[in-house]
Amino acid sequence: MADFGADKLEAFAAEVSEWLKAEYPAELRDPNVKSDPEAVWGGRAFAGSDDPQIVWMRRMAAKGWTAPTWPTEYGGGGLTAAEARVLEREISRGGYRTPLASFGVWMLGPVLLEYANEAQKKEYLPRIVGGEIRWCQGYSEPGAGSDLASLQTRCEDKGDHWLINGQKIWTSYANKADWCFCLVRTDTTKKHDGISFVLIDMTTPGVETRPIKLISGDSPFCETFFTDVKIPKDNMVGQLNGGWSIAKRLLQYERQNISGGFGGGGGAGGSAGDLGEIAKRYVGVDETGAVDDPDLRSRISKNKMDFQAFYLTIARVAAESRVSNGPSAATSIIKYAAATFAQERSELMVEAMGAQGLGWEGEAFSPGEIAATHGWLRSKGNSIEGGTSEVNVNVVAKRVLGLPDPK
Repeated sequence: MADFGADKLEAFAAEVSEWLKAEYPAELRDPNVKSDPEAVWGGRAFAGSDDPQIVWMRRMAAKGWTAPTWPTEYGGGGLTAAEARVLEREISRGGYRTPLASFGVWMLGPVLLEYANEAQKKEYLPRIVGGEIRWCQGYSEPGAGSDLASLQTRCEDKGDHWLINGQKIWTSYANKADWCFCLVRTDTTKKHDGISFVLIDMTTPGVETRPIKLISGDSPFCETFFTDVKIPKDNMVGQLNGGWSIAKRLLQYERQNISGGFGGGGGAGGSAGDLGEIAKRYVGVDETGAVDDPDLRSRISKNKMDFQAFYLTIARVAAESRVSNGPSAATSIIKYAAATFAQERSELMVEAMGAQGLGWEGEAFSPGEIAATHGWLRSKGNSIEGGTSEVNVNVVAKRVLGLPDPK
């Protein structure tokens, strides 16, 4: 049988394992130790911080392993796809915390590698790898959500700069972001071909953000206003009026990465623990030790199997995207499935907890019960963010299945 480098990968795995053991901050080995919840996002607000999560991020970034497959000349790790899988496996096997959760790594960085000029790559990519910039995404507008190409935020050529006026909505963490990657209209005579992709420093005069409070009590989304905002000409990525191609590509990366976070995140009520064990605790068990409600037990089992199949599909699609130089329209299938399964899981968790799953605050409810309630309410947004389920189904119909438009 041919040897496709298995020995080299095993040697690399041993090297990775030893490095992780040596460099992982001792404070983070205790699962009860809470780091600043914002630290995992990085950003200039944490410059000089000795928070163990930030220390961990800096050490990983120095190796380029916050973006392991990116080229080393832009701060990445320069790893092959196979080596990156080994790194991911060793991080998971050792129970190490995620060093950096970043829209820059998940979405912006990949499209900059594909569309940006050399100066832009050298300016932004190393800072993304190092968690020095926290990004937000300026896409949706009050009148341009599912029909994103109808956006009206204007970007006018003023000779030595661009002038931007308009409004975005549902801008995740805009009030905490350093920069925004934004879609703007540079030609009012065309729809898709009149859109450009720009980068905006959120400290620029004229930029205003207003958090939107959700039913869950959280405010992860914002309204973002641009009033006579001046940005340098160099802040446009790609060609003038060529932003729609970049926008579509970035949405594929977004849907792929959002999907990966639904399985155990707070949006799915995941912070409360394993769904099967929770059901046993609240519903009780039968003589075999199984959940003492056959119908609920069956639905929980199906949801867990759906998620297991989903994780395997995510791994396969991720491997295929590395080989084919990026994700495909199939990410819309994954995003739709992820939203559906996450919402089902949240509903099942609240149902299993009974009245204790409806707690909002107060000593009558445990922190896990309150988190389950908030997570259930937050999960309602899963089928909206990153492209609505309805839009994703249309994408699947047209671009994956090749179905004709309805007459």
